Amino acid sequence: MADTVQSVERAAPARGRRARGAQAPEPKTDAAAPEAASPAADAGTLVGYYRQMLLIRRFEERAARAYTEAKIGGYCHLNLGEEATVVGLMAALRPTDYLFTNYREHGYALAKGIGADRVMAELYGRSTGVSKGWGGSMHLFDAEARLLGGYGIVGGQVPLAAGAALAVSYKGGDEVVMCQMGDGTTAIGAFHESLNIAALWNLPVVFVVINNGLGMGTTVANSSAEPELYRRGAAYRMESMRVDGADVVAVRDAARTAVERARAESRPYLLETVSPRLKGHSVVDPARYRSKEEKEALKAADPLARIALELEEAGVLSADERDRLDAEVTAEVDAAAAFADESPAPDVSTLFDYTYATPVPGELRRLPADPVFGS
Repeated sequence: MADTVQSVERAAPARGRRARGAQAPEPKTDAAAPEAASPAADAGTLVGYYRQMLLIRRFEERAARAYTEAKIGGYCHLNLGEEATVVGLMAALRPTDYLFTNYREHGYALAKGIGADRVMAELYGRSTGVSKGWGGSMHLFDAEARLLGGYGIVGGQVPLAAGAALAVSYKGGDEVVMCQMGDGTTAIGAFHESLNIAALWNLPVVFVVINNGLGMGTTVANSSAEPELYRRGAAYRMESMRVDGADVVAVRDAARTAVERARAESRPYLLETVSPRLKGHSVVDPARYRSKEEKEALKAADPLARIALELEEAGVLSADERDRLDAEVTAEVDAAAAFADESPAPDVSTLFDYTYATPVPGELRRLPADPVFGS
């Protein structure tokens, strides 16, 4: 893991303003470690990271099973294969920092400290879920944990994250906003508009692109003229970095560099993690666009198996200890599924309770079968 930290790529565009019409500076790219890279984590920390990754893996496997059992409705996107990225990113945040995500966010909720029972209950559409059962898989929300979504629209979270960072800046706080997104989001207008205004207004926000190589079934190379997505920060004179998303320590250290720079200097940062997903775009996607060789390569590069092997070879985690952790985590996920099964569905009368943050005069609360003008 420590070796991977040395392989990150950084682009650090010049800070000064240029005259209108002048050529933008070329990004400076090197193969150095992040300037604020931390020393290798101690054994206890690494085992903790492994347990979190294992929890996400077992949770997502159980979610996939529940979907086939028709216990989860709507769309369901899993973090299988992205566990090291998820845990590394969350390890860089303070509890008071804010997080915005796309629809592939179950693992982020767990790593942010939200209980597996409340996350699973939300997937099941139960009133004990983090969004009271009205959000489902793609719309997890917990203000106390400062997880502000869960957004189903591609890129919908990006302008909102910039707005949250503006609020932090306006109030003079020291919080940082992290905004996670998929690689496909970097092609939409809101991405560029948000990065531009974040750079202009010096907002404390870290934009994180999870590059799993595919926008649904289209490769990044076939959809992006610049497939090294972190380089897009250069257009806004924004510091950026690309890191191996399968290495939890490398991700943590890169994210710490980005987060602490945003916190100390109130400047935005663009971080790209290369994190191939092990399965299809969603639970119902069989990923037939991948060859047999590609699937075998992904299985061989599984980040969970990678860290388990490294910990065993380092004498940090024996096979017996690993089995004990697996049994412990599996029991936690089983309990979460049982809790979700036993929880009640939300009452229809609460359907509109969370449409607005504050009461709105004349708010429409008519259900589809209700008469337009009342009885």
